[in-house]
Amino acid sequence: MAQKEPCPDRFFDDLGGAFAMGGVGGALFYFLKGFVNSPSRERFKGAITAVKLRAPVLGGSFAAWGGIFSTCDCFLLWYRQQDSPFNAIVSGLVTGGALALRSGFQIAWRNAVAGGLILAIIEGVNTGYTSLMIRQQMLMINEMTKLQEEKRKRIMQGLPDFTPEEINERYEASQKKASFFGRALK
Repeated sequence: MAQKEPCPDRFFDDLGGAFAMGGVGGALFYFLKGFVNSPSRERFKGAITAVKLRAPVLGGSFAAWGGIFSTCDCFLLWYRQQDSPFNAIVSGLVTGGALALRSGFQIAWRNAVAGGLILAIIEGVNTGYTSLMIRQQMLMINEMTKLQEEKRKRIMQGLPDFTPEEINERYEASQKKASFFGRALK
């Protein structure tokens, strides 16, 4: 997993990344929309015009979201003195509410809850995926340790080293035991 930038630099990194993501995504979306909605002989020109007019606006909206989110995340990191998924969830909640504040309290509150829920789902999936990968890595390390221990015992007894076929058989057996499908198909 990539490391985050330190806080003063994280703001500009998130701002630029969000603008680029919104600009590229907006360019693709508005190119297709302009192409479909233009007259038959002017489709390409209409698509390019739509991209020129609307993609930077969407990029700016993404940049505003990224900037507010990063500012809240850095503030929470400074205030709480720990980097946890809670910081991202609260930052998503504050960002969703702040961007919808002009529409009134009810809509701002609804968008704040939606932003917090989206970030909670993202952080939950990220935490689950990370723990799964760590568990898989620990299984692999344990299997390699067992293999090296058996290899050392064989060498101490004067037996030959493992053949490539034996190593492949052991690896396939451990993969079948460790994987979900290996357990489900057993």
